[in-house]
Amino acid sequence: MRRDLYTEDHEQYRETVREFLAREVVPHHDRWESDRWIDRKVFAAAAQQGIYGLQIGEEYGGAAEKDYRYRMVVCEEIARVHALSFGLTVALQDDLVLHYLLDLTNDVQKRRWLPGFACGETIGALAMTEPGTGSDLRGIRTSARPDGDDWILNGQKTFISSGMMADLVIVAARTDPDAGSRGFSLLVVERDMPGFTRGRKLDKIGLPAQDTAELYFEDVRVPADNVVGLPGTGLQQLMSHLPRERLGVTAMAIATSRAIFDLTRDYCFDRRAFGKPVGDFQHIRFELAEMATEIDVAEAYVDRSVRAYNAGELTPVDAAKGKWFVSELQKRVVDRCLQLHGGYGYMKEYPVGRAYVDTRIQTIYGGTTEIMKELIGRDLASKGRG
Repeated sequence: MRRDLYTEDHEQYRETVREFLAREVVPHHDRWESDRWIDRKVFAAAAQQGIYGLQIGEEYGGAAEKDYRYRMVVCEEIARVHALSFGLTVALQDDLVLHYLLDLTNDVQKRRWLPGFACGETIGALAMTEPGTGSDLRGIRTSARPDGDDWILNGQKTFISSGMMADLVIVAARTDPDAGSRGFSLLVVERDMPGFTRGRKLDKIGLPAQDTAELYFEDVRVPADNVVGLPGTGLQQLMSHLPRERLGVTAMAIATSRAIFDLTRDYCFDRRAFGKPVGDFQHIRFELAEMATEIDVAEAYVDRSVRAYNAGELTPVDAAKGKWFVSELQKRVVDRCLQLHGGYGYMKEYPVGRAYVDTRIQTIYGGTTEIMKELIGRDLASKGRG
């Protein structure tokens, strides 16, 4: 572990996370993957053990701990036991939903919603993507019109992580068609609101236990008290919160890269071919050397990003750099590690095989690699012209 990043408190917390995963996740994760569903009770246990939601204030049942290094520890330990479906659901709470609720809600809203997250009884989701709109948030068609003190919400969302399980969904909607970028708002839709329905639980090629869904809104009456932040500022809120989401993808990407590499390194020196360990062949050693170097170098950038985030200095561009580069690195490392496992790597009972399909989404969600490069390129162009 990276001693220059972590303190003794973080390492003590690591033991808590490790013990929790061994008791509550590892014995059940294969069944969850087969059932394509994670038992909800594990999230109550996780929240109560401080596995997520640490940043929630003490008055709402949390620990008021904002140090992102604790989140990194969770990512590393989840990757170590190869429980990536569970890890994504936890990340959805910590790096997306709670990030919005903590930053943008008023005191009344916090008292309504945060205690449920703090005890793990409430699961949240963020609904941005639509059938025709992914990274281009300005293309959102889901709309809400005012009606007295309420908003009437209509539209459809897709690829919504935890969409089936969620009790509370933060929905991005167009609330003023004539206001351009100032015409979007974030509305909280709760589980039993009339007109809110869930479509298919989507059948993904990876992360099977982490449910992903289509959501439909047909004349859903959303009270004004369920608007997060000021009406008309939704697009700005989404953009300002993307660095945390992208740091979360980066954190899981580097943790998974390291975990699968470590597994593969050990395999290469246990597996024998032509009378000696596979790792004693020069080509294999070079493959391992290249991956070890790439991971170490990327890890240094991730650590710097974590420190910058803790200091309130992580920029959207720097977060985008980490997101695209480390997620692409993860894809490349896992692919090479599968190759080094040979036929065994293609078997689902081997973690590297499962990681291979689970990894593929990393360069897509949270903003595709292509969009990340475009954002970075625009920043460079603006500075070059300046």
